[in-house]
Amino acid sequence: MLTNRRARFDYDLLERVEAGLVLTGSEIKSLRRGGGSIAEAYARFRGGEAFLEGATIPLYEEASYNNHEIDRSRKLLLHRRQIDELRAAVERRGLTVVPLKLYFKDGRAKLELALARGRKRHDKRAAAAERDARREIDQALRGRRS
Repeated sequence: MLTNRRARFDYDLLERVEAGLVLTGSEIKSLRRGGGSIAEAYARFRGGEAFLEGATIPLYEEASYNNHEIDRSRKLLLHRRQIDELRAAVERRGLTVVPLKLYFKDGRAKLELALARGRKRHDKRAAAAERDARREIDQALRGRRS
């Protein structure tokens, strides 16, 4: 399972969607081996379809000449209504679609996407301060119960 840990820090996550991915055999084997990165990835819409751009899946050494391109764009499998809603949000409200997790479900690769709004530097500081305060409160309450 790959996670994009920076996404929760860099963006306010508004809505989540699960999407399938169109992958080749060598990509699946490489992912199962534990390789890859979705930290710099995002979704782009072209011709009524959604694509994952910027995701890196390393080469699978045993694939020889049938290997895949490391950072090619990969088609996302979503319902038409979901694609239209995400595209409208990106175009009208200036949001972006970022991947949060890539995982396997019933033998198929799935990608958890989030509709997100970028945070400014001061928003990131405020979120970090709020998270630290919540952690301190939780620790104090746990210590009190014991």
